[in-house]
Amino acid sequence: MRNGMHTDMERCVRAVQSKDARFDGWFFTAVLTTRIYCRPSCPVVPPKPENMTFYPSAAACQQAGFRACKRCRPDTSPGSPEWNQRADLVARAMRLIGDGVVDREGVPGLAGRLGYSIRQVERQLLAELGAGPLALARAQRAQTARLLIETTTLPMAEIAFAAGFSSIRTFNDTVREVFALAPSELRDRVPKKRAPATPGVLSLRLPFRAPLNPDNLFGHLAATAVPGVEEWRDGAYRRTLRLPYGHGIVGLTPHVDHIACRLTLSDLRDLPVAISRCRRMLDLDADPVAVDDQLRTDPVLAPLVAKAPGRRVPRTVDEAEFAVRAVLGQQVSTAAARTHAARLVTAHGEPVEDPEGGLTHLFPSPQALAALDPSSLAMPSTRRTTFTTLVRQLADGSLHLGVESDWAEARARLLALPGFGPWTVDVIGMRALGDPDAFLPTDLGIRRAAQELGLPSTPAALTARAAAWRPWRAYAVQYLWATDSHPINFLPV
Repeated sequence: MRNGMHTDMERCVRAVQSKDARFDGWFFTAVLTTRIYCRPSCPVVPPKPENMTFYPSAAACQQAGFRACKRCRPDTSPGSPEWNQRADLVARAMRLIGDGVVDREGVPGLAGRLGYSIRQVERQLLAELGAGPLALARAQRAQTARLLIETTTLPMAEIAFAAGFSSIRTFNDTVREVFALAPSELRDRVPKKRAPATPGVLSLRLPFRAPLNPDNLFGHLAATAVPGVEEWRDGAYRRTLRLPYGHGIVGLTPHVDHIACRLTLSDLRDLPVAISRCRRMLDLDADPVAVDDQLRTDPVLAPLVAKAPGRRVPRTVDEAEFAVRAVLGQQVSTAAARTHAARLVTAHGEPVEDPEGGLTHLFPSPQALAALDPSSLAMPSTRRTTFTTLVRQLADGSLHLGVESDWAEARARLLALPGFGPWTVDVIGMRALGDPDAFLPTDLGIRRAAQELGLPSTPAALTARAAAWRPWRAYAVQYLWATDSHPINFLPV
């Protein structure tokens, strides 16, 4: 863990002088002489150490009066892995800010979701990140604005609105302050010979820290894809998105140094939320070097890591949806779980229009599923009770699963539901809530892998052995699963 790394002057200077891209997003370098801030891997000649100072966030740099570097574009670096590997107040707040809660509900809404006072939230964010929730949300709006300016031909007034600014003047002032260029000047810097954009489609590049192994990541999403909601087409994983202001369709294609992202949105205000959820689903803000360094200390895992480093945990864009799908997948095959989910989508999903024709629905909301006739569910009565209890509690708000969820509290609430055992709770913890240390010792695939590799095969003994893999046991699960020939482990052809 590199929590508070920006306070370690010596390590930060070494990272900047070696242009180490692994540290992009961990901290930002502010240059006192030029008043510009950069990512550690900035290609320009590093400044003298005495002219460097370091900040934990782009927002803190901006608050201190530094402008974003035009060469390395620090505002587009991968997010800090801290926010996806912790469940404390600051991490949960950062996940909510990334999900656009401050723009939609203000700081009171952020504090209310976290269960703390506004003052407590602001104090903790300032202490750790050097910026409060408004400044952090403003930095995100600036990044969204830049993205729209450079990738679309939309009028500036529409971009200002879509990025979450309250007025054109605020939009203009913020862009000038952060990037030292007017919005029109930012657009003028874009090469004129770029490929013409498809009307209504945003084409983006999602960065990540190398290495990234796409096999199990996209293989899992494609193998478990629910017809109508998800598909694998022409080398891309595509799915529909339920978003705060409307809906969207995304196509994600793995490349060596980025993930290509094609987004169609019914409301452009959902752009930052859609990007945040796609990054989270693909685990793009992970620190694979830290994960793999820990796992390869185990002689059994070391060959698996060496063979295919950089495995990510395939997650979700909708925590409630995944919980429902986890129940549908209890004690049945992947194919059967897809069939059950597809029936629900056809009967209760919200129809959407896909310009490319393959996707037809949003996954049904908990409210829609809570209203269905339980007798219509083709499953055993005990699982029917599990399903109806879950969707009822999700619909009425007595159970909430979201980016702000406290992992331990959510686990306890799920375990209290009928039919929820450790496997169901831990797979939701791993893939929906994002707990990097969730572990599945009772999973059939894990037990097979353990037996094949000479690891203890009983859940208690395997859990004891897995203590050495903490806090990255969810990633160890990916390496163990990958020993099998199941389609989830292979990039679709």
